[in-house]
Amino acid sequence: MTTGKFHGLFAIAVTPFDDDENVDDASLEKLCEFYLEKGATGIVALGILGEAHRLLFSEATAIARRILAIVGGRVPVYFGASNPAIKVTQALTQEVMSRGATGIMVAPLPNQKDEGQILAYLEGVARSVGADVPIILQDYPQETNTYLSAAFIARAVQAIPSLCAFKHEDWPGLSKLSALRAETQPPTVRNLPILVGNGALFLPLELARGANGAMTGFSFPEVLVQICALFDAGKRDEAEDLYDKFLPFLRYEHQPVFGLAVRKYVLYRRGIIASAKTRTPGYQLRPADIADIEHFMARLGVTFPIAR
Repeated sequence: MTTGKFHGLFAIAVTPFDDDENVDDASLEKLCEFYLEKGATGIVALGILGEAHRLLFSEATAIARRILAIVGGRVPVYFGASNPAIKVTQALTQEVMSRGATGIMVAPLPNQKDEGQILAYLEGVARSVGADVPIILQDYPQETNTYLSAAFIARAVQAIPSLCAFKHEDWPGLSKLSALRAETQPPTVRNLPILVGNGALFLPLELARGANGAMTGFSFPEVLVQICALFDAGKRDEAEDLYDKFLPFLRYEHQPVFGLAVRKYVLYRRGIIASAKTRTPGYQLRPADIADIEHFMARLGVTFPIAR
């Protein structure tokens, strides 16, 4: 099984649309090259911030084919494949894997409370897609309302050999991250790569607790790449200084519902995507929101290549 190395930044890709809300292939190509140029060690697409829930199945598979053709195996590429219907997960997985994807990412079903049922669901997904398909398990209880304990995750790792990594997004989650790192240590349980999300709001602390890197979106991915590299080099103070500089904007961009529109606007202003449009009913920025963002950028000393 080829899973790639889990370290640094696995960039969560937005889905670029034009002003009429059609998928913008030219911007998608520019976006993928941007993530690679800025040092991303992997790309994850068709997630929540990729507006996968607003895509037709045909659009999702077309986006996957396009991304895989652009990236061409230069870094691992995973696709979000969570769906209440395992058959849909299976169909999407077959399509992306046949085109060269590294694997998929899935989360437990919303509002599942019984750990036996959660494990049965995850085992069902693994069987349906095939034992040779690497699966990243996403833990995002703020979205799913399903809680996974560290002990349960270790149990799932033992039960499902194709689980290749874990995306940690519980909040507050530092104690859980430490417990999970302790629970997944050889020889009792195989080592589990852990990448953290939540907009990188706690990234230095999570790296100190044993995370391997980040799997999240940010309109300045190079900042997250640098933070991870500095931390790996033993330069924690320098990593935290850089983090501190961008923390106000990390926090601003991470706001629920609103944050994706912010990220798309900054990517638009950076000249990476041609439109900041989110697909209806996604949030559309107001003039006051744009003024806030421009103020942030001025304070950070950021200059944009294109005019408004």
